[in-house]
Amino acid sequence: MNKKRKTRETSTVLQWRRKGQPNWLELPRDVLSAIFVKVGAIEVLRNVRRVCSEWRNLSEDPIIWHTIDMHHRDGIAYCSDNILDAMCRRAIDLSSGQLTDITVDNFATDSLLKYITDSTSNLRRLRLILCYDITDMGLALVAQKLPQLEELDISISHLSEYPLETIGQNCPQLRTLKFNIECHRTPHIESNKVAFAIAETMPALHHLQLVGNKLTNDGLLAILDGCPNLESLDLRQCFNLKLEGKLERRCAEQIKDFRRPCDPIDDYPFGGEDVKLEFATKEFVNALKFFTYDMIQF
Repeated sequence: MNKKRKTRETSTVLQWRRKGQPNWLELPRDVLSAIFVKVGAIEVLRNVRRVCSEWRNLSEDPIIWHTIDMHHRDGIAYCSDNILDAMCRRAIDLSSGQLTDITVDNFATDSLLKYITDSTSNLRRLRLILCYDITDMGLALVAQKLPQLEELDISISHLSEYPLETIGQNCPQLRTLKFNIECHRTPHIESNKVAFAIAETMPALHHLQLVGNKLTNDGLLAILDGCPNLESLDLRQCFNLKLEGKLERRCAEQIKDFRRPCDPIDDYPFGGEDVKLEFATKEFVNALKFFTYDMIQF
């Protein structure tokens, strides 16, 4: 460590002591590791690792990169998609093949998804939140690289039932699936494609969330028949369902935790208007980039 850096670190410690604050530099390594994981990848890579040489060394320890969380909204707001992509790849590299759990926000692409699955064979939890740039083909192509996958969360995307079929066929350990879309009552479209894909390829599911899905009673019956191990089923905002009589009784008897179409969505983080506004904002920014480029060329 050079003299200037050591002087700066010593000064930081003295300031903490004078203010009566705890000396974070003296925390045990295992405690710091746990804090780094909670802080999240973005803050660790942008700020935390710059505090001192000890924290920089700890930030390069694969043990804190078993879990990578790139879903911190405040941190993402100040970074471009290219920067976030580079940071995510850096975090994946630091995991040294030990990555088991990753959450990626709306900057994810097919290329990044391939990079993730090429870097580990032990991925157990994958969350793709508001990832409009991931395609059906992109997700389907990496399915064979996810044999240990236990939880998949795809909340708000352009994906269809096609990659779900491939996931179901290649991920026998899958126990939890979240495949949510925007919450709104219109347009009135009925489709059981997603429900049938799940019912036919994911018999081991224990937990299923399909907020906003367009399935009908036929799709729900297929899921109940094809996924006999289901313990929880979330069908909020699925307004094509008509739960009554035998079907309602079967749901109550077969599913321990059953959430009906009209149940409150207070704890659901992707309300329809917020999602549409965020997507519209991203589309506007992309359009503005092209407009600016055209003006410069002109």
